[in-house]
Order: sequence, then structure tokens, then C-alpha cells
Amino acid sequence: MPIISLTSDYGTVDHRVACIKGSLLSQNENIKLVDISHDILAYNLQQAAYIIRSSYKSFPSGSIHIICVDSFYHKDRKNILAKVDGHYFLAADNGVLNLIFFDIKPDYVYEITLNKRFDDTINFTATDIFVPAAIHLSNGGVPEVIGRPTLDTKETFFVNASYKASEKMIIGEVMYVDNFGNVISNIHKSLFEKHASNFESFTIKFRNIVLTKIFNQYTDLIPNWEQEQEYHGKSAVIFNDNNLLELTVYKGSLHNGAASLFGMNMGEKIYIEFE
Repeated sequence: MPIISLTSDYGTVDHRVACIKGSLLSQNENIKLVDISHDILAYNLQQAAYIIRSSYKSFPSGSIHIICVDSFYHKDRKNILAKVDGHYFLAADNGVLNLIFFDIKPDYVYEITLNKRFDDTINFTATDIFVPAAIHLSNGGVPEVIGRPTLDTKETFFVNASYKASEKMIIGEVMYVDNFGNVISNIHKSLFEKHASNFESFTIKFRNIVLTKIFNQYTDLIPNWEQEQEYHGKSAVIFNDNNLLELTVYKGSLHNGAASLFGMNMGEKIYIEFE
């Protein structure tokens, strides 16, 4: 039985997540359900995309991922099923899948049509559309039974970091802030290494902060572990497990981490200057 994952902006206080799980289990109580996150900020497709892109590859091939972010039903908006990189994704046609897979072409995309009969009433997209579609897929069903192929889907894009040769500078921006207050940029390690190899040194600038070293992981800034506590609150830059440049404060949190201490917000610029 394939795994079905759930990601939403519903939170866990209200009833919605329980309704989705109950609806799935009512149709097959042996389904393996996994929560990715239900703490996505309301309608925040960029946050959802980063979290799902960072996590889906850890699931077995063939897993089914239900994405309920900005997914409330409207008759004029499609709901889609896509197979990408060996996984199935169910989401509203709001651009979130394009954000997740900006560099990977889907095997196929279908508009889900199982709810298109004239007498169908949709009260809740997740339970009335995504759940039956996920159950169909988990039972080995083919997408042609519940949908029709489509090439017309909404496209939304992350802003890419860029290199300005005249200024010897990479210009990126903040694309995500995690639960530790770490500020994650859109500057990929490959872009940095491509240009850093042509210069002797670099400086990373954001707000009024200047740093000149990139660590491999959070704890690398501690030369002597017996003095570890002395480094609480120290700022550093790393390439994270997604190979994206990340500004961090050691042992920081959402309320006293890099984002709050540096006053960094989504979309704010980060610069790497080469010399």
C-alpha cells in the first residue's frame, strides 16, 4: 500500500485535517498516512513548495502527496494530479507544483474530473476531490479514469539568484525562514562555486552584516566543543542540505534567530561580492 502524505495550511486546531484523515481511513483503514506539515502560513505557496521539495524525495517511489494549500474549491479553478520524479501529487491548480518542480518536467499532468457531473456538490476540496483521487491511485488505478490530460496549468516562479559580471557580484534574496529562524536564500551552491573559482575572496552582505566564510554545517563554527556555550547566538553562513545559502544564528529560534535578529524578511536581498 503506497504512503499518502498530507501538507496543508489548515493548522491542527480546527477540524479539517481530521476530516481528511478520517475520510481516507474510512475508505481504507490500512492506508499509511504521514503528515509533512499543517503549519504552512495561510495561502503561502512558496513556503509549501520549499517544504515539500525538501521532503518528498525521502518517501518511497510511488508515494501520493496531497497538498492542501490555497486549495478551497472554486468551480473555475482546476484541481490537478501530476506524476513527477516517481511520485504522485494532488493539488489545486494554483502554481504550487510549478514552484516545487521548477527544474523537473512532470511525466504527466491530469485535470481531476471525477467531480464534474452536473449533480456533484463540492463542499471541501480535500475530502471531495483529493481523497477519492488518492484512494484510486493507492488501489493501482490509472489517472485516465479520474481525469483528463492537461497542459494548461498555472505557472508561478521563484526568483532566481543572478550573477552581475560588471559588479563581480551574486544577487539573491530570502525565499524561506525555517522554525529555527534560519534565513534561506535562493543562492545555490553551484552558482557560488562557478564564480568563486575565478576570485581569491568573497564577502557576504545583508543589511549591515558582513561575513567572509561559509561553513559546511551549523556546528562547524565551534572549534572547541568544551566551549560550545560561548557560541550561542553567533551568526554564520552555511550551505544547507538543499545546497542553498543559509544565514543562521547558532542555537537560534524563530523568535531570536537570524530572521528576527537581522530583521530579514521574505524577498530581502543578499549579496556575495567577489575580489
